[in-house]
Amino acid sequence: MSTENYDPCYPDQPVVHRYLPVWAKLPAFAAKPAFVWADDGDTAMSYATLTYSQLDAAVERMSSGLLGALRRADTVLVLASPGLRLVKLLFACQRAGLTAVPIIPPDPSRPGAGGAAHSHLLRAVSQTRPRAAVADARYIDAIKKSNAVVDVAGEPDRLAAMLRSLRWLSVDELEQGGANGAAPVTPFVGGEPEDAYLIQYTSGATGAQKPVPEDAYELHPGSVVVSWLPQYHDCGLMFLLLTVVAGATCVLASPDAFVRRPRLWLELVTEFRATCTPVPSFALPLSCVDEFVAEFRGDGLLPASISPSYGLAENCTFVSTVWRSRRCVDLPSYKKLLPSARLSFHMADEEPEIEIIMVDEETGEPVEDGVEGEIWVSSPSNASGYLGHPSATREVFCATLPGKGSCYVRTGDRGVVVVRGAERYLYVVGRSADVLALDVDGGQRSVCAHYIETAAFGGAPDRLRGGCIAAFATSPVPSTSLVVVVAELLKGSGGSGGGDHKDICEGIKRAVWEEEGVRVGWIVLVDSGVVPKTTSGKLRRGAAREKLLAGKLPILLEARYDGDESSSSVPWDGGEEEMEKCPGMDAAYGSASRRLRLQSFL
Repeated sequence: MSTENYDPCYPDQPVVHRYLPVWAKLPAFAAKPAFVWADDGDTAMSYATLTYSQLDAAVERMSSGLLGALRRADTVLVLASPGLRLVKLLFACQRAGLTAVPIIPPDPSRPGAGGAAHSHLLRAVSQTRPRAAVADARYIDAIKKSNAVVDVAGEPDRLAAMLRSLRWLSVDELEQGGANGAAPVTPFVGGEPEDAYLIQYTSGATGAQKPVPEDAYELHPGSVVVSWLPQYHDCGLMFLLLTVVAGATCVLASPDAFVRRPRLWLELVTEFRATCTPVPSFALPLSCVDEFVAEFRGDGLLPASISPSYGLAENCTFVSTVWRSRRCVDLPSYKKLLPSARLSFHMADEEPEIEIIMVDEETGEPVEDGVEGEIWVSSPSNASGYLGHPSATREVFCATLPGKGSCYVRTGDRGVVVVRGAERYLYVVGRSADVLALDVDGGQRSVCAHYIETAAFGGAPDRLRGGCIAAFATSPVPSTSLVVVVAELLKGSGGSGGGDHKDICEGIKRAVWEEEGVRVGWIVLVDSGVVPKTTSGKLRRGAAREKLLAGKLPILLEARYDGDESSSSVPWDGGEEEMEKCPGMDAAYGSASRRLRLQSFL
């Protein structure tokens, strides 16, 4: 357990919510801020603070109100907006012995604009079958006033009917200790270590999102955290729990606030002297780690502060990390990647508590160090499975190896273990589903999508959005497949208003060939925000492929190349407007509603 606490006798607890009354009763913690919400307003920053004693009292009231309407082990849909209310509600559900399903609340009045969010809510309600839903009073009113909450796959009333069947509980009333007139009761003592108290959804980066029940387990946080990550899943959610386990302080801001003004992140780190700030890789799309450290080293950022980490929902978010030390600042790289773990050398008959191995995806056998394979993880933090998906649970969570008694989680990530001196390092190369199989000179070659995307960005860094470029193949069959690059333009780079983009396409094509030796057959330029992403900012390459091939991606400009750089005819979707041409490609410029119709070569 963590030893960086005020009390040398650390108050070990089996479940996270049980730390709250412990900290609330200690003089050094009662008035200490547990969570701070930073509201980046139009004119000035404002803060709302929740101390440990205030949080414990609020959780007690809200859990009492929940149990006035629900029973232990019931599932409840949590649709509260990001902020301190959501923090209190998540811990209140745990203290009441309920299973919480936190979901980003979609706008009920805009089903068309929030199609993906409404689809996710429909899936969550169908799979988890909650007894009730908790939301702000205004959101509940909007739900009741909406005649057709969603229009998904021609079924406009399905989600509306499901939501109407739920019991709706107002967060406003729960904060007063009641729930829609229900009498407060003596609260249940809380979840036990073997109980499922939380269902979080996987990111959906390579497929449909799946729910993961997470069992209570011991966590080790830092002392001051600054986080703008979504509070509904993955690191953003886990750091709420980590904060309470350690009695730390966590300063929160909304992801939208960071996207609007990225400087907010660094301002909060400086203002609150943060010791830990979790960020996804897309937060630094325009600079490598070394450049970031060099830029801010004069302001006190030490290279030893950077900790590349690896995690996934199937292992309760966190798997491993690799800290730099003051003695060894430079971490060895592999294909321009930093390591995500230091692995020890195990004896043949030794079974460690946590084991990370590389496995050949075809044979199911471990591979030697230096050979890429699928990452398998055996850990006490492995989740119990996908709720309502028994076959997928068996495939992903119950992998075994000959002579081993452990069950492994098949992560779907590709990695390699590299030995450097006396150290073994884990490098996460990319998602197995995002590896492109290419036909090169009569043979086959595999390339991870992010290498192509990085090279593509380098072809026009002043006109493309870093972290918003998706590369994929049109077909799993290398001999009939094209390599596609879909890239978002920076605002002000021409956009839908017109402009000459021949240099962008040529720059992308040339950079990918020079850096990776890959010929791009199709380049698509789109507006900012078009490339599909998960709520945590990961590219959804499969979704981008599906939208493009189905003609549902709003295209500004597209260019097609064949193998010998010759042009082929691509007709307009009506109209006689002039096409924009450059040597070796067919290109057409148009708006989202008036764009190129591709030939049926796919």
